Amino acid sequence: MDKKTILLWFRNDLRIRDNEMISLATEKGSQILPVYIYDPRLFMTTDHQLKKTGVMRAKFINDSVSDLQQSFRLLGGDMIIERGLPEEILPILAKKYGADEVYHHREVAQEETHVSALVEGALWKLQLNLRHFIGHTLYHKEDLPFPIKDIPDDFNVFKRKTAKEGAIRPSIKVNTDMKFVESIEGGQVPDLSDLGFEVHEVAQALISPIKGGETEAILQLNKLIENGNSNVLESGLSPWLTLGCLSVHTFYHTLMGQDSFSKVIFNKLMDELWWHDYYRFMFKKHRNQFFKIEGFASDKQSYTGTDRDFEKWRNGETKSDEVNKIMNSLNQTGYIDQQMKLVAASYLVHELKVNWLLGAAYFEEKLIDYSPASNYGNWAHVAGVGSSSKHNLKYIVS
Repeated sequence: MDKKTILLWFRNDLRIRDNEMISLATEKGSQILPVYIYDPRLFMTTDHQLKKTGVMRAKFINDSVSDLQQSFRLLGGDMIIERGLPEEILPILAKKYGADEVYHHREVAQEETHVSALVEGALWKLQLNLRHFIGHTLYHKEDLPFPIKDIPDDFNVFKRKTAKEGAIRPSIKVNTDMKFVESIEGGQVPDLSDLGFEVHEVAQALISPIKGGETEAILQLNKLIENGNSNVLESGLSPWLTLGCLSVHTFYHTLMGQDSFSKVIFNKLMDELWWHDYYRFMFKKHRNQFFKIEGFASDKQSYTGTDRDFEKWRNGETKSDEVNKIMNSLNQTGYIDQQMKLVAASYLVHELKVNWLLGAAYFEEKLIDYSPASNYGNWAHVAGVGSSSKHNLKYIVS
């Protein structure tokens, strides 16, 4: 058997369990070179003068990268941690360590897929292949009962037809007897201050009770199962699912193996996965339509809210005590549940008449469970311009 070297480029898949690219590389007997790169584009300021990644999510990412690196170290290897542009760094590492191929998980939003294309082009100059894996959805696109271009926009139709005719794959077993490239310089996660955050922001993040990483994800999953029907409105696992510390398949198959949940609670937990898949496939189908103010409506929406209205909302200084409480929680912890997201978003759009894209951009900065598909998909429905017309919302009164 040829001893190949596979460079594993981690992004939003920070786990070992149920990770197809690790499984395939180890099955082939290849030696692996795990790599994580802090792309400065993820920490830039947007056109809305908001950060793409706020300090709370940056801290959660640091936790998760550090945890993954420690897991590889316990298995006898290491993970390289770098800062810079992946399309520049990956070819250098591939050449330095003699990589035969590079593996990564495919994304769906424009900016993420653009980076993949840049990396693919740079590697091609070295005659290296960038192999794409699907690891973020419960259903693989090959297992859907329709091609991507024909996926029903109506969420209920998508769910009904997919549940009836689609297939969910089992979790992937990963061989922990891994062969690693030797004598690498692993590096460490950057300080939050080095990522551009102020002293007071760093101090706030470091006392956050929400910890990233696969180790913590499994603890939280087990806690959910142990609690059974006790006040379960949603799983609370979205931060770990979004960053790939916990796979959707692990979550699903764990739920299917339990009898501690009532049918109502079970269906609520499953709906989280349904909506997660739906938005990612909608992004795959419609791409940039979710970033346009008109969304899926025929006409542009009119917004009369002012910058001052937005500032009051983001700072928790509105006339609504409930909205203020929600926004204060978001600002302090980086996490609010789905109902809170809907209430806060609805107030901004329908009460304050502020452009929904501005609210979505603020959530992009603040949420530790931010993903382009779920975030912008949700906001579009709140604004009444979402992809599933039946799920466009009117004003939600808390």
